[in-house]
Amino acid sequence: MQAIVEKMLNDFERGVLSRRQLAATLTGLAASAATMPAALAAPSLKAISLNHVTVRVPDLAKTSQFYQEFFGMKLAQQSATIHILSVGESFFGIEQKPGLAALDHYDFGLQGWDAKAMRAKVAAHGLAITPGSRGDDESFKFNDPDGFVVQVNGPKYTGHVGVDVPKKG
Repeated sequence: MQAIVEKMLNDFERGVLSRRQLAATLTGLAASAATMPAALAAPSLKAISLNHVTVRVPDLAKTSQFYQEFFGMKLAQQSATIHILSVGESFFGIEQKPGLAALDHYDFGLQGWDAKAMRAKVAAHGLAITPGSRGDDESFKFNDPDGFVVQVNGPKYTGHVGVDVPKKG
């Protein structure tokens, strides 16, 4: 809506719109915005949940067994290289990768999830989508200014195991 108002003001300043036309149009915009359902409003993209944390480990079975036994987490999904353990409304991801154990990424569930709007927000902040990220409309990852991998999606995202994303290049 801001872009529309700015265009109208520019048109007014250039003499394309009269003061009366500008006032009538602004009044109409304000009235329609006030009655617009929340679902049609611009997405807030506010983080409302820490959806999950995923770690990389050299021994998937050992780490998964520890968390299942120690914390009573249930195995919700699995593949040969990934286990997803239930943690209330969230989950804990464990991914087998060579090297030292480390944080792989964390994920925020966003209110008003809109992948296109979030991609634009990431780009507007000079950030980039993480290479190898699924990058679809359900979920994607980007690197924050400190280099951490952040995944974003709607708050009800349940994770996926299975087919790896082919690397481009």
